[in-house]
Amino acid sequence: MKSATLTMSPAPVLVLACGNPSRGDDALGPLLLDRLQAWLEVTGEAAGSELLGDFQLQIEHALDLVGRRLVLFIDAGRQTPAPFVFRQAQAVDGTPYSTHALPPEALLAVLPRIDHQTAPPAFVLCVRGERFELGEGLSAAASCHADRAFELLQELFRTPEIDCWRSLLSG
Repeated sequence: MKSATLTMSPAPVLVLACGNPSRGDDALGPLLLDRLQAWLEVTGEAAGSELLGDFQLQIEHALDLVGRRLVLFIDAGRQTPAPFVFRQAQAVDGTPYSTHALPPEALLAVLPRIDHQTAPPAFVLCVRGERFELGEGLSAAASCHADRAFELLQELFRTPEIDCWRSLLSG
């Protein structure tokens, strides 16, 4: 008797949030990821998205991009204009990186090298943080910025389509 192999397709939309909850406003990525997960479950839209959190992007995350239609990176930024910047990311081959951490543009450039696939359309939501010291809590300003960013996330995930996301880019 022949055994059947069940292959599961990845969710069309991937969210990769970075940050360290023990470092003050660096917790913005994980905080927004948790809020988005809860909201997607309440609205019944969780099945179309996969949400992953980590302290930072690493080369291994390139494999998480395989088979996706859209990718969203969420992170906190020190010099980011308040309350956030929402932009499209492009694969950049010459972006400096290490095996320890890399920016979204470098991660997007890794995928074609290891899987011979073009990276999916990707976007970055960078939320302004003020304090990043170990042991700090979330600052009041970052909390306000997170609320504004979450409003954008709700809008993005009401219509997870590239044209809709492009229409919401900052600036």
